Amino acid sequence: MAAKKKSDKAVRPAAKDLRDMSAEDLRKALAEQRQELMSARFKHAAAQLEKTSELKAMRRQVARIETVLNEKEQRA
Repeated sequence: MAAKKKSDKAVRPAAKDLRDMSAEDLRKALAEQRQELMSARFKHAAAQLEKTSELKAMRRQVARIETVLNEKEQRA
């Protein structure tokens, strides 16, 4: 099993860190992450994306942010 890179954690905050963010910050992070995902999809279609596993990680991060944002909106 390959060891996880520590640099990925800095780029993708964990759900615990996301819960500490405000709703407005989460919306900004969601927009940025979706933009990155769209860019990666275009690169993948043009066969320029080296790490195709990044697509799955990006989709999961978008879902993570949406989940935390929905939790915050339901509490408010």
